[in-house]
Amino acid sequence: MKAPAPRYAANDGVIEAAKAALGDMLVDTLDAVGEVTLTIDRPRLVEAMIALRDTPGLEYQQCMEIAGVDYLDREERFDVCYMLLSLTRNHRIRVRVLTDDVKPVPSVTGIWPVAGWLEREVYDMYGVLFSGNTDLRRILTDYGFQGHPQRKDFPLSGFVELRYSEEAKRVVYEPVKLAQDFRNFDFMSPWEGAAYILPGDEKAAGSGPGDTPQGKPAPAPTPAAPPPPPVPQEKGAPTPVTADDVVKADAAATKDVEPSAKTAKTDDSPADTGEGKAEPKPKLSRKPKDPDVVPSKGKGQDQ
Repeated sequence: MKAPAPRYAANDGVIEAAKAALGDMLVDTLDAVGEVTLTIDRPRLVEAMIALRDTPGLEYQQCMEIAGVDYLDREERFDVCYMLLSLTRNHRIRVRVLTDDVKPVPSVTGIWPVAGWLEREVYDMYGVLFSGNTDLRRILTDYGFQGHPQRKDFPLSGFVELRYSEEAKRVVYEPVKLAQDFRNFDFMSPWEGAAYILPGDEKAAGSGPGDTPQGKPAPAPTPAAPPPPPVPQEKGAPTPVTADDVVKADAAATKDVEPSAKTAKTDDSPADTGEGKAEPKPKLSRKPKDPDVVPSKGKGQDQ
């Protein structure tokens, strides 16, 4: 297996065949990064799609995907792109039309019924209208959602937020209220010379543009405090002291100390412990006079 995926047919002759089949319906062509792109006149989109499907030498039978692109600085800001596949020729092509949020795009659901859901996605994300789609409604966002999330001017925080209200006992929608500085983001990267200091920039120094922290000289280092004097520890413990300090500590520990007692203790007899005089063994008189068990005469361990 030479390639991880099947090879597609080359783009040779595709643009020429498309020009011959579409005529003035074709506005522009492009062959870049291995893909052919055909720009079609918007009102004649359905006619052009039928020609691309039925013309011999083109035969793009399937509509694989419909996607939207937003160019905010353009008058017709939206591109609606159709990805077509030819099964007989093993070739793919991209067809696009230009529109805005007012001009509708003809629906191709009459050619490919699967385009119904795909057009609903583009409408939901970008707000592009499709004339002829009988079920044009949102498909990805929630009920009551405001705006279209994939537009370049759509705020990242949205317009409303939802939460569960204990008072109303249901999910409620409320306008978004953000107190942080995210609302005032200036869209300027730190490499373009932002005047403020980003987190972590206070550690950097050196050459940099404008008023960035990198363009300012590094602050002078603060002198470190002197280390505390070493304290001798017991023998065998980890210590930073010198050998002389250890010898002095050993000498202080082994110094003879004068005993405080006058006489030395020589035995631990009962007389010294308060038990009484020392005796070889207890006398029989210490036994109880009335024992509970009376041994038989001539028998027993005490006889």
